[in-house]
Amino acid sequence: MHSIDQVDIAIIGAGLGGAAAMALLDDAGFSAHCFEQAPVFTRLGAGIHIGPNVMKVFRRIGLEDRLAAIGSHPDYWFSRDGMTGDYLSRIQLGDYAKREYGAPYITIHRGDLHAEQIAALPQDRLHFGHRLTDITERDSDVLLTFANGKQVAAQLVIGADGINSMIREKLLGVEKPRFSGWVGHRALVNMDKLRASGVEFEPCVKWWWEQSRHIMAYATKSNNSEYYYVTGVPVDGWAHEASFVDSSREEMEATFGASHPVVNALIDATEEVTKWPFWNRDPLNLWSQGRLCLLGDACHPMRPHMAQGACMAIEDAAVLARCLEEVGTKDYASAFALYEATRRERATKVQTISNANTWLKEPEDPARVYAHDPLSVQLG
Repeated sequence: MHSIDQVDIAIIGAGLGGAAAMALLDDAGFSAHCFEQAPVFTRLGAGIHIGPNVMKVFRRIGLEDRLAAIGSHPDYWFSRDGMTGDYLSRIQLGDYAKREYGAPYITIHRGDLHAEQIAALPQDRLHFGHRLTDITERDSDVLLTFANGKQVAAQLVIGADGINSMIREKLLGVEKPRFSGWVGHRALVNMDKLRASGVEFEPCVKWWWEQSRHIMAYATKSNNSEYYYVTGVPVDGWAHEASFVDSSREEMEATFGASHPVVNALIDATEEVTKWPFWNRDPLNLWSQGRLCLLGDACHPMRPHMAQGACMAIEDAAVLARCLEEVGTKDYASAFALYEATRRERATKVQTISNANTWLKEPEDPARVYAHDPLSVQLG
């Protein structure tokens, strides 16, 4: 058996929320180690939106300018009728967002964002190839056991390990997430084909049909060299064991074909497309217990319809780091309670709106989401 390493704070999961938590805790002077089950970093996922509410957090950890240089800066979030192309709403972003909300709004490839986050971390405290297999709460620490045989004794443990969080299971018992009744198709489209179609592609547009079926399409690079879409489609069930399956242009045509010419061109430019189930959990009545604490999808998973899921995890990380800084790690129970009191209402509200899938379909003021600053919001 290996000797047991001692750490102050162990973060389980080096995804967007876990990486943000490590950077912010480091910035606040804490010694945090991050344990990730993947053997190495890989450029996973596809597109992601980063609102001004979270660009402020990236400013704090020195990544705002890098991300702003890589990502696309849409001037608007357009909502359009999938058949007629009529505009349902035009939400101003671009320079307006910088002025009104205090930071830019960008759309970016999740892998490009994640790579920047990972590269900015202290590499000697970032541990890949660590899949958590057991958690034992002891009097003065938590013993973490990993599949590779390593054991780590941590003063505090932060579960940033996603919707199937093992930390969440430890707190609340085993419970499978529920299938939401929705799937999403995801694709990076062939830009040459897209341009050859001759239609105009807006950098950030959500197409809507009846029953809230939709396609959210947007650029993921500042030079518009990459264009991505994710759909939302109600279905009867999800019969697959895998976390996602391959879809096809034929399936896209069957679901959305014979729509507006821009939509048809988008589907025509689809080469590889995958299909993912959207899972739900009820809002948690417990965010922490003892030395264990949850953030992001481990705590409040949401359907991606508001483009704020990762943003909520990063906001969580910012507030949690502030609470630990303010209260100190010795009185972790008070710090965790302050964190939950600060975050619960906002996270639950965003979770609820995302699951309802009504965000920005009609003209509305998104300031309550985008103007929020997790670094200065009143704690408690």
